[in-house]
Amino acid sequence: MAGDKADMTAIFKAVADDPKRDNSAYHQAMAEARRSFEDAEAALGVPVKVKMKAKQKRNGDYVVKWTFKPAK
Repeated sequence: MAGDKADMTAIFKAVADDPKRDNSAYHQAMAEARRSFEDAEAALGVPVKVKMKAKQKRNGDYVVKWTFKPAK
């Protein structure tokens, strides 16, 4: 039992010391999405609704297509 506790402590310490994940690409994509909504509303002059299609390519990349239309 004492060995198990030492092992768990070592695992928790390794996780805590592990470098954090880089989320800069996610944050950049979210900023671009917000700008797209703002640009669509500015171009159409009214609030918009969005239709989204997403798929994963064979190489692992994701493709997202957004279609903006005026909200009714």
